[in-house]
Amino acid sequence: MPLGELAVRHGCELQGDPALEVDHVATLRAAGPGALAFLANPAYRSQLPGTRATAVVLAPAAAGDCPCACLVSNDPYAAYARIAAELYPPPAATPGVAPGASIGPGSEVPASAAIGPGAVLGAGVRLGERVVIGPHCVLGDGVNVGDDTRLVGSTTVYSGVTIGARCIVHAGCVIGSDGFGFARGRDGRYTKVPQVGGVRIGDDVEVGANTTIDRGALDDTVIGDGVKLDNQIQVGHNVVIGAHTVIAAQTGIAGSTTIGARCVIGGQVGIAGHISIADDVMVGGGASVTGTIRRAGVYGGGPTPADDLPRWRRNMARFGQLDRLAKRVRALERGGPGSDTDEGDGAG
Repeated sequence: MPLGELAVRHGCELQGDPALEVDHVATLRAAGPGALAFLANPAYRSQLPGTRATAVVLAPAAAGDCPCACLVSNDPYAAYARIAAELYPPPAATPGVAPGASIGPGSEVPASAAIGPGAVLGAGVRLGERVVIGPHCVLGDGVNVGDDTRLVGSTTVYSGVTIGARCIVHAGCVIGSDGFGFARGRDGRYTKVPQVGGVRIGDDVEVGANTTIDRGALDDTVIGDGVKLDNQIQVGHNVVIGAHTVIAAQTGIAGSTTIGARCVIGGQVGIAGHISIADDVMVGGGASVTGTIRRAGVYGGGPTPADDLPRWRRNMARFGQLDRLAKRVRALERGGPGSDTDEGDGAG
């Protein structure tokens, strides 16, 4: 693709020959002729002068050090992502129903859709234009899938699930399975609570491999527009995730929790049930979110060793007092207010 065309389409300032062409992407260190590289992390700035790439996507502050053509953007990583998507479009699917696929009665499958071998569609399934249902996917009765959405393969979508347009659902996902709802009787036995809600997934959502999204107990589980879920995430019943939130792998979200818009949740985060997280919250990897977060900001933490529950609770309460206790200790060390140090005793 000519650099001049890419610059216009992606709002970049081109420094170099607009007729130069790129046909693949590479790192600054490994790039050669025809390669497009990018620089977004300052840690790699030292590799820029020696790159052999045809062009580099970078920020204005780095343009003076670039030895080749460059596409200058105030947001170089996002610009690079859009250009790379043009260079590496998803594989084209052949419309039609492959041998061995099964289509239930009353299902609507447009001619532009592609149904892979071994896929099973229940009754009343509705697919949008250019939908791709990969091999061995199973769609329950009444599932709706929006235009240009792709289910990669071996994914199970239970009845009562709606998936929006331009979504990607990777292999091994389970969407709409029963939430973990059981009523404990006085005799200690558990009775299953029927999970009668559904799952609603918005547009432009990506769901990573082997991620599970439970259906709602009464109301629906809701995944907002533009949400990106990594691999092996558990989303409990009646969870609501706001638009454009991203969640890294192995995070578990207990039921009836609401996560706001534009949040960033790190890997292996545990989020308790029946709480809320405000918009624009960042949670560091490995943290445990046990209570509502009402204000935007960056929150950290990490796992603590398992302990006797009453003692663990006492220690967690003390943990919240550490800042105040540290101030008291400093005051005591200085012999200031709150100190019980006697004058003239030689204490420092």
